[in-house]
Amino acid sequence: MGSVKDYFSSLGKGVASLVKGLEVTGKEFVTPKITERYPENRDNMNIAQRFRATLEFIYDAEGNHKCIACGTCERNCPNGTIAVETKMVDTWDGKKKKKLDRYIYDLGSCTFCQLCVTTCPTDAIRFSNDFEQAVFTRAKLVKQLNYLPEKPEPKPTPEQIAKMEAEKKAKIEAAKAAAAAKKAAAQAGGEAAAAPAAKPAAAPAADDKAAKALAAAGGDPEKEAKIKAALEKAAKLKAEREAAKKAAGENPETK
Repeated sequence: MGSVKDYFSSLGKGVASLVKGLEVTGKEFVTPKITERYPENRDNMNIAQRFRATLEFIYDAEGNHKCIACGTCERNCPNGTIAVETKMVDTWDGKKKKKLDRYIYDLGSCTFCQLCVTTCPTDAIRFSNDFEQAVFTRAKLVKQLNYLPEKPEPKPTPEQIAKMEAEKKAKIEAAKAAAAAKKAAAQAGGEAAAAPAAKPAAAPAADDKAAKALAAAGGDPEKEAKIKAALEKAAKLKAEREAAKKAAGENPETK
């Protein structure tokens, strides 16, 4: 009896499993197919916009890009995928400016981490979802992203030219004024140096110390006034001492 009971129990389980399998198979018969018919349907394939396939430059309708050749993307790339080559150009106002020459990108070594895109200060690059990048040699995976010719520096407007000429003229006038002031200061210094040479000849020879003190003033009116005031004060003190000695009956010439 036990073997018969086990037989029918296992038979029932087998039939239930078969019915469940047929149910799943029946659902798949009516489920829409998701198999992609690539490459036949490449024209209408729906690729997610966040899919990272390859790095590219962002050009506008006039063929301009925003890259300033700062090298931030190159420094932040973890495995040296990007190489930014620059050159120096002359601007219309006579200054030097660093400009992008070539932007080299190696797709074969890119890890698609997007650090270059997120750290770009001008939003000049992005990842596209163009996944068809299969080639026969690895050398073809090295690409120059700035494929359009680099445009020359823009020509100045009449307002910019007028402003530059005005600034240039102002600098010339300032330089001339500084040179004239320097020359006048040098001439004034020469006259002041020549004045003390003639001064001692006109000074009275009665008092040699007074003459030497006035000569040391170097023709400076303020210094001469101070020296004369000191000499007058000394002469007054000397006269007062002599008068006091005379009143005391002493000889003024004795000390």
